[in-house]
Amino acid sequence: MVTKHEDGTVATRQEQKLKPPPMYQVFLLNDDYTPMEFVVAILQEYFNKDREAATQIMLKVHRDGKGMCGVYPKDIASTKVELVLTHARKAGHPLQCMMEEA
Repeated sequence: MVTKHEDGTVATRQEQKLKPPPMYQVFLLNDDYTPMEFVVAILQEYFNKDREAATQIMLKVHRDGKGMCGVYPKDIASTKVELVLTHARKAGHPLQCMMEEA
């Protein structure tokens, strides 16, 4: 960007390139106690998954020990982790939810 001042001098300003904020993946971790149906309900409620997508993620968690629920900016990912953990504890389930930088 070029700016011409009243005294005739010209100033150029470099456009700053803003990096997009880092994104975070949110995962559910398998345990031997949380019912599969509860995991499906969590995925539908907090991650807006339809029943089929929620079931597929739940099966991945069950088979592989970990399944990704979505990718979000840090604040949203952190909030989702806290909401899931709070809901699971209130329901008496040890379901674990975590986030890591994508």
